[in-house]
Amino acid sequence: MAREKSQSFAARVKEELVRQPVGKSCCQLSEIGAMTRTSGHLHFRSGGKMTVTYRIENTGTARRLFTILKTRLGVSPQLHYTQTTQLGGRRTWVLTLNEEDSRTLLTALHMIEADEEGRMVVKHTVPRHPLTRPCCRRAFLRAAFLGAGTMSNPEKSYHLEWKAEDDRLAETIQRLLEKSGMPRNTYERKGKTVIYLKQAEQISDMLALMGAGGSVLKMESIRVKRQTRLRATRAANCDEHNSDRMVDAALKQAAACRDISLKMGLFNLPPALQAMARARMENPDLSLEELGAGMEPPISKSAVNHRLRRLMEIAQNLEE
Repeated sequence: MAREKSQSFAARVKEELVRQPVGKSCCQLSEIGAMTRTSGHLHFRSGGKMTVTYRIENTGTARRLFTILKTRLGVSPQLHYTQTTQLGGRRTWVLTLNEEDSRTLLTALHMIEADEEGRMVVKHTVPRHPLTRPCCRRAFLRAAFLGAGTMSNPEKSYHLEWKAEDDRLAETIQRLLEKSGMPRNTYERKGKTVIYLKQAEQISDMLALMGAGGSVLKMESIRVKRQTRLRATRAANCDEHNSDRMVDAALKQAAACRDISLKMGLFNLPPALQAMARARMENPDLSLEELGAGMEPPISKSAVNHRLRRLMEIAQNLEE
């Protein structure tokens, strides 16, 4: 429980996503493609050699990518981590593929091909794996979120995003969101395109689409609590506002009655208005219902309101 409280909501979502089954072969390749585009780095060596590395901050995400690479492509990356002295000693996991494994990966992603002399040359600088199946689109969006996504704590605000390092990745994510029936919202942050969702319903649908069902239930629970608190706050504010208005009106009514008493004398008023003026001056803190209940005989709130309006009109005429 203590660990859950210390985790951000985004971290808990990612923890749930990395526990999802790796899925079908096509979905595994979709996840590899997404992680390659969000966290992968292609290195060119002398003699036309190429190697690929991944830099990932989340331990579960690094472990999931390692498993999928081994399961789907039969490659075994070397795994180690680096740790900075800044930002609390943040740890970054580095997965490194040797030349042969890098060639296997890049071929599977249709990024390289053999030329006429049998040498491997770069055909595309980004993965070209097709994403026509709904399951593959879900897998890509899930892995892209693991590699370049985050979301706010729904107790404070609703916001889920992917930060795209290049325009082509931004276009791919937007296209997949559109095909999945989700909205496409973007803005620029430090020269990078951010694709985001802002509505609670949209974020819940996105979490469900990616496979984070537990997080959806948690978010809906938080959402209901927020709405309940908001309604209670609005009701309290409304009651407080109405209370302030009632007190202000009562004080003005009592002041008007005093003006009438000083300028013309209450005895010149009809008996019903005399009694009401005296009651209001003696009880400026009572509501209309309470004021009416204290009259002899008791009168309705409507009758009290009518008599006080008459007294306010008389006071206003005296000022003129």
